[in-house]
Amino acid sequence: MTGSLYITGDEAADRLLNTDANALLIGMLLDQQVPMEWAFMGPATLLERLGHLDPARIAAMDIDEFVAICCEKPAIHRFPGSMGKRIHQICAALVEHYDGDARKIWSDAPSSRETYRRLKALPGYGDEKSKIFVAILAKTQGIQPEDWREAAGKFGDDVPRSVADIHDEASLATVREWKKAQKAAKKDKQDNPLVERASST
Repeated sequence: MTGSLYITGDEAADRLLNTDANALLIGMLLDQQVPMEWAFMGPATLLERLGHLDPARIAAMDIDEFVAICCEKPAIHRFPGSMGKRIHQICAALVEHYDGDARKIWSDAPSSRETYRRLKALPGYGDEKSKIFVAILAKTQGIQPEDWREAAGKFGDDVPRSVADIHDEASLATVREWKKAQKAAKKDKQDNPLVERASST
């Protein structure tokens, strides 16, 4: 697994994401309510503090001890307590269902739709996050089953709308601008207007 994702601004941190499936899964898990770069730097920060990113060893840790490590400054997230617990939970799920290896979520899947289903069943992975991850696999990691665009939904198109579309500094800037424009237009990443109060007729 050697991909082309460019996101943190740190060569070693990006290399980790592109070579370690567990790191990539954790990075995507953290990608909410904080800048993309901060979220995807999380795995490298944890690796530095723990000396590993082994889901079995993380799941075996006392959860409060692990959360305390996530909360050390600089924290891995704006909400390091809740996200630390979620990382602990996802590591436990990896151990239970995938022998502690995130790669098996997609390498053993017969289709991207099945990969999406497996992702969505993980703690912290909803519909949108799972679709973006399918797109990341296809666009930056070379994992492209025939149905990947269908499974990724809008994130499978050519519009630079998510982390899956970032492979260099220029594309990072383009995605930032797209997000800014969507926020200004009160739309989410799937081009749907935010829920608004219905006007009376």
